[in-house]
Amino acid sequence: MSTILRRRSFAAIALAAAVTLGAAACSGEEPAPGATEQITLNVDVFGNFGYEELYKQYMQEHPNIKIVERGTGSQLDAHNQQLTQRLAAGAGAGDIVALEEGVIISYLDKANLFVDLGEHGAKDLAGNFIPWKFQQGTTADGKILGLGTDVGSMAMCYRTDLFKKAGLPTDRAAVSALWPTWDDYINVGKQFKGKVKDAGFIDAVTNTYNTILMQKAGQGAGYTYFDKSGAMTIDTNPAVKDSYDLAVKILDAGLSAKLQAWSNEWNNGFKQAQFATIACPAWMTGYITSQNGDTGSGKWDIAAAPGGGGNWGGSFLAVPKQTKHAKEAAELVKFLTNPAGQIAAFKSKGNLPSSPQALADAAVKAAVNDYFSKAPTGDIFAKGALDLKPVYLGAKNAPVRTAVENALRTVEQGTKSAADGWKAAVEDGKKAAQ
Repeated sequence: MSTILRRRSFAAIALAAAVTLGAAACSGEEPAPGATEQITLNVDVFGNFGYEELYKQYMQEHPNIKIVERGTGSQLDAHNQQLTQRLAAGAGAGDIVALEEGVIISYLDKANLFVDLGEHGAKDLAGNFIPWKFQQGTTADGKILGLGTDVGSMAMCYRTDLFKKAGLPTDRAAVSALWPTWDDYINVGKQFKGKVKDAGFIDAVTNTYNTILMQKAGQGAGYTYFDKSGAMTIDTNPAVKDSYDLAVKILDAGLSAKLQAWSNEWNNGFKQAQFATIACPAWMTGYITSQNGDTGSGKWDIAAAPGGGGNWGGSFLAVPKQTKHAKEAAELVKFLTNPAGQIAAFKSKGNLPSSPQALADAAVKAAVNDYFSKAPTGDIFAKGALDLKPVYLGAKNAPVRTAVENALRTVEQGTKSAADGWKAAVEDGKKAAQ
């Protein structure tokens, strides 16, 4: 993070401006020509984007601007629902909003709801992003709906204390060697459960399923529930059924702690060491750190993901057209997503840059994470990130994904058989796509 220069506090300037404007209003006079308007920019996000220090820097460099981050914590679904409602109402959305990779595609044909960032200089910034990441935020007719923040290069995070308790190796290279395939991973899980009865090997089956699906899709056809023509492929794409079957094998082996991802119980599961491994895109490291607090430092490490690499997750920043400060919001988006901003977010929360310049930065490549037993996160996540293959997610991906996850959870909780769960996943997924 670059050094932030000390300047007059924003609060003092805002107070002085308020007094001046108030006096002008009382006297019936207009503010003096050239007076700087005080602006608040609301930024609506989910999870941890790692922008706190960047906000401070920007406000110090632009003393007429106040930035307020409005988040919904880890709840992506709540964020998406709220954004949908506010866009439909034509009011209430942030001046800047975060759009997750599975959601932005649903807005590409509704680009009229958003400011074209290309009209604010973003067309000249394509080189700041991995080509497919920049394309994901661009409409067919060339409007730039959103600029990319991060990508989600995959790994597997694990608790060294629980591995030690199970008599398993704790060194990250040795752990990676345990599970070149998902079947190997399941066998390691069985060994773990043979020794540790009071913790699951995985946190929640849905997280593992999504990791496997995105991995298989990236290594195969390049799509999940919809092909690039928009046709639904939930019951014809082998990657979907193969991933479901592997998830069921994990459940049949009794490896899940049966926690619902993103719930309060799941959050407590981190604190109470209720599971030993969790599918771990780069952005997950920041979440684990925030949930464990100091008590988890040094008890986590990062190994390779079974089955090879892949991408799960990543977001964009966009500016709804309802904003009253389109120019200022667009400038802030460009600042937060430029290579330096992405490097700062990586250092803050571990979010892997989608910028080639940031990925090549010496500080990123050499980064280690003290919390994760000094794991070389730059090498683990950034190495090969430029070779990640995009996975196409259809416009109805989010509701279909939710339907499949809900069906899989019924199998996890024992209320449906694997066969009935698959039937529900297909039927409910197709309904969700309508």
